[in-house]
Amino acid sequence: MKILFVSPYTPNLIRVRPYNLIRALSARGHDVTVLTLTTGESEEKDARTLLDNCRQVHTRTLHRWRSLFNSLRALPTSVPLQAVYCWQPALWDKMQALVEDEQFDVIHVEHLRGARYGLQLAQLPSGERPPIVWDSVDCISSLFSQAAKESKSFFGRWITRLELGRTEQYEGWLLGQFDRVLVTSPADRQALLSLSPNGARAPDVLVLPNGVDLSYFQPGDEGQRDPHTLVLSGKMSYHANITMALHLVNDIMPLVWARQPETKLTIVGKDPPREILSLAENPAITVTGTVPDMRVYLQRAAIAVAPLTYGAGIQNKILEAMACGTPVITTSQATSALSAVPGRDLLVANGAWPFAEAIVRLLQQPQQRAALGAAGLSYVRRRHDWAAVAGRLESIYETVRHSSAPPARIRQAA
Repeated sequence: MKILFVSPYTPNLIRVRPYNLIRALSARGHDVTVLTLTTGESEEKDARTLLDNCRQVHTRTLHRWRSLFNSLRALPTSVPLQAVYCWQPALWDKMQALVEDEQFDVIHVEHLRGARYGLQLAQLPSGERPPIVWDSVDCISSLFSQAAKESKSFFGRWITRLELGRTEQYEGWLLGQFDRVLVTSPADRQALLSLSPNGARAPDVLVLPNGVDLSYFQPGDEGQRDPHTLVLSGKMSYHANITMALHLVNDIMPLVWARQPETKLTIVGKDPPREILSLAENPAITVTGTVPDMRVYLQRAAIAVAPLTYGAGIQNKILEAMACGTPVITTSQATSALSAVPGRDLLVANGAWPFAEAIVRLLQQPQQRAALGAAGLSYVRRRHDWAAVAGRLESIYETVRHSSAPPARIRQAA
């Protein structure tokens, strides 16, 4: 198939879903053209790297002033800021030209931030354009609803409360605008379907889980693990990860240190804000910021911890730790999208005291750590290989290509 893959952010090792879907689809013999936005030379380099795995990559620069301008224009309307933040007319112009010049079999549009590009094209009659698959990834409304209550960031609570109502309305409307809609988990599917307007045609919302790059994330030498080190990973500018890190350090770690004072914590991830950087004032805590290779930290830690208090979709940080053979302790919030068995593939603990107890118990039992790490590795190899995920996506594309029932579209008020 000839596939046009439109992403509002540059696919790379951090934006793992589009990055690995593009690579896996190309590996399966499909002709993939990528259309994406970049914000600097680092992302331009990431985009050029994609050429090793697809036929064409076209980029346009998204300047910060453009995103701010888009957001200011949207404020007095009912359109959420997320839906306009990544709008770049130059990218739309290129998308139009590509669709006119090439016979694509399907167009894949990523995330709420990219939905407008698909919407512009969807205005054409279905016979004059390829079918459009919108990958919502997560239900953003559900995430905002949780963040408005749980986020420890004042700005995070304020902006999510501002956005929540119109994001719910907009996501519900979007469900009827595309030929297929994808999400990463059954919980996100149910949350999106609950937003569908009364009387609207039941949308086709399908679950396409995240995978993990098993050729990249692999166990290291077990002898290199530090038996006293915990690792928390993720993009540290993300509000749910900020809240998670603060909860870990302020509520859980004091209980751990009271019983295991030699325990160390490494917080690994891109763009930590000041409140996360300041945690390194404690000599037992290291905050790395951006690192060239996440695997090193996962392979050397005794335990990967993810005490998530809210979130959406599948947590890549958990899959990556498992793929490195690192035992994981997390919360039920983070495992709702997984079929992993608590107590066998990973440990689940909710609340500061139970989570601290699980950490201490696992630190004291090296044989259980080894068994848990091995079981987690076996789980991701069985259930989260990107090649299998891409095979499922390929089947979705084939089905939508041969479907004769385009979505019944309704207008959205500005």
